[in-house]
Amino acid sequence: MSETETFETIRYTADVVVIDADRRVLLIERGWAPYEGCWALPGGHVDVGETSLAAAVRELGEETGVPVSADQLRQLGVWDAPGRDPRGRYVTVAYFTVVPAGTTPKAGTDARGAKWWPLDALPPRLAFDHADILATI
Repeated sequence: MSETETFETIRYTADVVVIDADRRVLLIERGWAPYEGCWALPGGHVDVGETSLAAAVRELGEETGVPVSADQLRQLGVWDAPGRDPRGRYVTVAYFTVVPAGTTPKAGTDARGAKWWPLDALPPRLAFDHADILATI
């Protein structure tokens, strides 16, 4: 690497697509910028010493109160396009799980709200590239 080249800071996150037996997706309403007030998949930063899988389990519980175990999650893929987050370069690993109908979410830390949305009647604008992630299921 030459003296003029620099390293890009990359932040590591995990997101979770949760579907219930009624084919609804669980979304959180963001209570902070960017995308304050927009709906998003539950998720967040991977902590030091944590895997993305462990972060997905933790963030889902913290933001929605919906408990899942790591063996209930299946990896959907990695989203790493430059510009997917206005705060800088973010790479997310997205996971998928199905929970029983009647599972009740409760907004927790970092979330203004949490609710089920029919897959065919999503909010008009989702945060980040979460519509792209949902398009894979």
